Amino acid sequence: MPAIDIARLKIQAAVLVEKFDQPAAFLKGLHEILDTYADRTLRVGVVAAPISVLPSYRNPPAVLRQIETELIPLAAAFPEQSMALTDALWKDGYLETRLLAAALLGRIHPGTTHLLERISDWVDQTRDRQLRTALLTASLARLRRESPDRFLDLIQGWFSMENPGMWGNAIDALIPLIKDPGFDNLPPVFDITKPMIIAAPNKLQNELIDLISALYTASPTETTFFLKQAIIGSSSNHTVTAIRRIIDSLPGGLQPALREVIRTAKSGI
Repeated sequence: MPAIDIARLKIQAAVLVEKFDQPAAFLKGLHEILDTYADRTLRVGVVAAPISVLPSYRNPPAVLRQIETELIPLAAAFPEQSMALTDALWKDGYLETRLLAAALLGRIHPGTTHLLERISDWVDQTRDRQLRTALLTASLARLRRESPDRFLDLIQGWFSMENPGMWGNAIDALIPLIKDPGFDNLPPVFDITKPMIIAAPNKLQNELIDLISALYTASPTETTFFLKQAIIGSSSNHTVTAIRRIIDSLPGGLQPALREVIRTAKSGI
């Protein structure tokens, strides 16, 4: 992998984004840059875990970061052209092109036609961990920041009882909002997560721990009350069993209240 000359990379990125409204030409130039900085150091016979299930140039992060920096003002100013470019980048199928597509989505105005549908579709079909994280964080950054109500509507749709496969994605997308110091409207978050917490699927134990921990850090009093009501209001002892299973991994200040409500709930069964 060649050493990165930052000055040269900046020039390469600036020339590349001149093709912003020509997706095919942009992709050709992008691949030339990615190939220039590709990591070709893996030796023959050395077995290494792949960094992605997608084909990858294994570029240093600085390469995509510089290209993204050059694209930011264009993505914000020209949403329709940006959507066309993100579609081409995604269809190209490389880890780097899809990561760049995910980053661009997060710079486009949240009201742009088909933006939210595109994010939902791509999240649903993505199995690569790094790309999934980018879609759930970077792609939703502007929507989360500028229109939290619309963001919560989107997440509520992901929490649909008809599509439990999206619940883990919904949790991971919610956590950055909960952790945002400027966000203090937790009641809607409690409302949309309550059915999932009551259902408490075993395969989402880790995600459930992360969600409850983030909520408790944001507001210990509200979160404690919310969880107690969810447990008491559950029509099945499955919720009690699920919470008891993860309770030792929850914040220490929350555990006594949950142990007490669980004890009370079990005594009433």
